[in-house]
Amino acid sequence: MCSLTRVLALLLGALLWAPWRALHGAPLAELSGDQDFQLFLHKNLEFTRKIKGDVAALQRVVCDTFQLCKEEELLLVRQDLGIAQAPLEQCHSRTFQPEACFSQIRDGLRAYHGSLAAVLELLPGHAGLVETLQLDAANLSSNIQQQMEDLGLATVTYPTEGRGPLPAFSSRFHHQVGGFFILANFQRFLETAYRALRHLARL
Repeated sequence: MCSLTRVLALLLGALLWAPWRALHGAPLAELSGDQDFQLFLHKNLEFTRKIKGDVAALQRVVCDTFQLCKEEELLLVRQDLGIAQAPLEQCHSRTFQPEACFSQIRDGLRAYHGSLAAVLELLPGHAGLVETLQLDAANLSSNIQQQMEDLGLATVTYPTEGRGPLPAFSSRFHHQVGGFFILANFQRFLETAYRALRHLARL
């Protein structure tokens, strides 16, 4: 009976911690004690939090300006637009490798930097905030690339299928909805990236 209880407890623990369980691999054990690596993590956790706040501010602008506030009301339109979420599955992988996760964060930031051009066109009155967000995304991407090089981590480039140029919006409304989902996707991306960085900082 005790053996069964132990197995069930282990299974429950695995279910609760599966997304992050593999972050305890040997390569990270070496990195976790590196002071420069820890400084990088804490610095960019703050940077990511700042970017999240700016994205949230733009989401409020889109909500107030165009009355586009709830994703569930726009899902059918989203399917027509073909706006994809930048992937971060390597940050959840059971075979986690820091270079794979960091590469996806870096590549995703670059993708959203480009996508924000559509938001800039949509919100010319908030150009300063959008351009600051683009600059911050580019800087965070550069920070990650530089840290990977400093740590001697291999640069990984993933296929870009489904993440090409933004579609040409067929109407002003589609442009507005497109901007809404670009920001919503970016916010989700940042949440996942933030959790990954925070977990690494706690190892």
